[in-house]
Amino acid sequence: MPREPDVPAEDRSSPADWVDQHGDALYRFALLRVRDASLAEELVQECFLAALDARERFSGRSSERTWLIGILKRKIIDHLRSSSRRRQAEEEQPEDIGLDLFSRGGKWKSNPARWGGDPGSLAGQSEFWAVLRSCLEKLPSSLASAFLLRELDHMQTQDICEVLGLTPTNLWARLHRARTLLRACLDKRWFGR
Repeated sequence: MPREPDVPAEDRSSPADWVDQHGDALYRFALLRVRDASLAEELVQECFLAALDARERFSGRSSERTWLIGILKRKIIDHLRSSSRRRQAEEEQPEDIGLDLFSRGGKWKSNPARWGGDPGSLAGQSEFWAVLRSCLEKLPSSLASAFLLRELDHMQTQDICEVLGLTPTNLWARLHRARTLLRACLDKRWFGR
């Protein structure tokens, strides 16, 4: 794939314009991942401060927004890493999240709804994303963090385990619980069960 040409320094926007040009996109990015409006704002502010310090090192090989999202992603990971350490003692137990979907024999109590249609077409529907976002907000934070790092940020197992302070087995259990709860929520709120 050909490399994008570098953006000349004179064509880059001024740091004073970053909030107007990129603030909303960065805030949405952070809010989806941390699920707390004031924390999302704080992380975006930290991102802008770090970008201000590093602007001389920005080579222009990517767009400013891509560069800023990369910085924000690091800030979010740092936050998740530190909050994961604090949260270890108060870990949510599986019984607390309502995973009563299977019988004692391991069979579905009621089969999941047939989703039908093309999953790719759902990705373009803003209504679907709104429902998915609300389902994600209902997940316990430990499950949501694992799911978002894996599925939205495409992080590898080892990296997620390091960030969240988990073993791979514990991560896979959290991902299974998150997917199961999201499936139930989407069955109810999107697919009409």
